[in-house]
Amino acid sequence: MSSCNTCSLNEETAGCNSGGCQTGGCNRLNVFDWLSDMSLPSDQRFDIIEVRFKSGRKEFYRNPDSLALTTGDAIVIDVPNGHHIGYVSLQGELVRLQMKKKSVKDDESIRQIYRIASQRDLEKYEQAKSKESSILFRSREIIQKEKLRMKLTDIEFQADNTKAIFYYSAEERVDFRNLIKLLAGEFRIRVEMKQISLRQEAGRIGGIGSCGRELCCSTWLTDFKSVSTSAARYQNLSLNPSKLSGQCGRLKCCLNYELDTYLLELKDIPKLRAPLKTQNGNANLQKTDIFKKIMWFGFEGENTWHPIPVQRVKEILLMNENGEVPETLQIDKDFSKMEKAQALTNDLERLDRKYKNKNKKKPRNNPNRNQPQNKKAPEGQNNQSQNSKRKFRNRKNKNQ
Repeated sequence: MSSCNTCSLNEETAGCNSGGCQTGGCNRLNVFDWLSDMSLPSDQRFDIIEVRFKSGRKEFYRNPDSLALTTGDAIVIDVPNGHHIGYVSLQGELVRLQMKKKSVKDDESIRQIYRIASQRDLEKYEQAKSKESSILFRSREIIQKEKLRMKLTDIEFQADNTKAIFYYSAEERVDFRNLIKLLAGEFRIRVEMKQISLRQEAGRIGGIGSCGRELCCSTWLTDFKSVSTSAARYQNLSLNPSKLSGQCGRLKCCLNYELDTYLLELKDIPKLRAPLKTQNGNANLQKTDIFKKIMWFGFEGENTWHPIPVQRVKEILLMNENGEVPETLQIDKDFSKMEKAQALTNDLERLDRKYKNKNKKKPRNNPNRNQPQNKKAPEGQNNQSQNSKRKFRNRKNKNQ
């Protein structure tokens, strides 16, 4: 489990309620080392370490003494005219890939790691960092007095408390030579001014985007590509500046994420230079569903939109180029085939009615068939039954 710079002293996580740094939420631009389970001999391990500083700034340093380091360890490194403290973010073969990606050469220009930071080193570093907010406020006052058109965003103090980097953004070129003299005399430190873009400024400050997640520039995005309004047009997005702009005031970087997929799908969508001509009138394009390959058209003077497949739109365009006008936007029906099918259906229905009538049973001509029949017994039978009843009664009386 790696520790972050906000909880290395108090052993508590500041800024989250996760109970530790397992999720990596306290650090920006974290990297997952998917080769960490592969062990290599110590003499074959890559000796350059990726080190993270404040607000996600990363640089590469050499480990000449082969120190046993783990991700998140605080280390003391060599910087010009002093030393600084950073945190190990990546090591091993992935560092070689990162250097190749960022075009960093493995030569003598890479500085070395001194040692693992002690508790005393971390306490001095925290003391230097505690002065950043007050110096930032005072520096902005000096910039206003000098009437410089620049915005001071952040300050990063060096661990030895001898130097500070001032990050600023400006739309025009700024002459800050006199400002450096004033800041150096005011705070008794060496001053380095570093200009950053508005996207980098938003990444250093951080925040929550309109999607509900942390800003991409403050969590994982490092390469900022140019974004144009054509990316919104290709994706059928409304050109509303308030919805397309991010917290930096520029177009959102996420407009480029799915742009290649949309451009690939748009190859099958025909380009219309004029309305489609039909016998019912001219149909104008209203909307296009790029992935379902459906285009909606509406006739002039009507509010109803008609969904037409892309293949049918291509057929109508070809017919209009040849001087033909279809009857409707829908697929034309072959009436000769429909007449044959209808005739066959009528014949089958006629045969069904014919054999249905034959199978029915005809009723018999008996007018008294449904009337109830009350049959009377013959007189001889009635007399015999009465005589038998009398004999039974007489026999019963004799027995009694």
